[in-house]
Amino acid sequence: MEKTIRIGTRDSELALWQAHTVQNKLIELGYKTEIIAVKSQGDIILDKPLYELGITGIFTKTLDIAMINGQVDIAVHSMKDVPTALPMGIIQAAVLKRANVLDILVHKNNTAFLEQEGTIATGSLRRQAQWLFKYPNHTVVDLRGNVNTRMQKLHDNDWNGAVFAAAGLERINLKPESYLNLDWMIPAPAQGAMVVVAMANDGYTLEAVTQLNDIETEICTYIERQFLRTLEGGCTAPIGAIAKYNEEQDIIDFKGVLLSLDGKQKLEVDKIVPIEEWKKLGFYAAQEILKKGGSQIMTELRKQLKPKA
Repeated sequence: MEKTIRIGTRDSELALWQAHTVQNKLIELGYKTEIIAVKSQGDIILDKPLYELGITGIFTKTLDIAMINGQVDIAVHSMKDVPTALPMGIIQAAVLKRANVLDILVHKNNTAFLEQEGTIATGSLRRQAQWLFKYPNHTVVDLRGNVNTRMQKLHDNDWNGAVFAAAGLERINLKPESYLNLDWMIPAPAQGAMVVVAMANDGYTLEAVTQLNDIETEICTYIERQFLRTLEGGCTAPIGAIAKYNEEQDIIDFKGVLLSLDGKQKLEVDKIVPIEEWKKLGFYAAQEILKKGGSQIMTELRKQLKPKA
């Protein structure tokens, strides 16, 4: 049986770039494809911070429904937007080779504010908390919308800068000259990685898509997302994690962080383990954080992030 694999995606420029990347790889393998773009609630509701919407996977839910209803066969996502627990019947089919993992500060050709007071924009509680930990005298304002919308809002407002994922800007050639690499900021779990999900019972599509999987990226993102899941943090909690494989030494280097919303409390974990121990690394690292006071921080976060009625 030969069928056309229908690729579901959000309709933003970045999401479409990701979908076309997967499409081109499948075409190279000899498969027929079609792209179907839909708008998610996360793209439509821009006047509320994400945590107030109270929906885990707000950017993925619409595509999940389209897949379950048989309107699309696969969905392509920025992996950091995907909840750690997928809906019944949907599975992770492939993780593509990871791009740049860093966060960057896009500024207005002036970084003097870093030594003074300043205003930074981001819709991410993880970025907000880490920024306030490093720059406690700064103000952080909410910034929502797709990458293009956020860049325009930065231009239109008197903020000093805004924080973006480097990979997103690089993929659609939007990375300006006026930026700083935030190598001190721990990225979101699975940042820089793209994931393809499919229906568990769709053998034809799974056989096609699994050929796109990058095993090193799959392992590293698994560790990071296991860390996130063990802390019981949704996509919006101030949790960062990065795992890197060192091929020469055959080891995994992992860093994880949990912060309070105001950035005043910060718990870190740093682990280096042989590659054979990767399967439980995220779990053990999260347990270490929870024992060091992370349980209390998570309890407080749940109260603060409770959706507003």
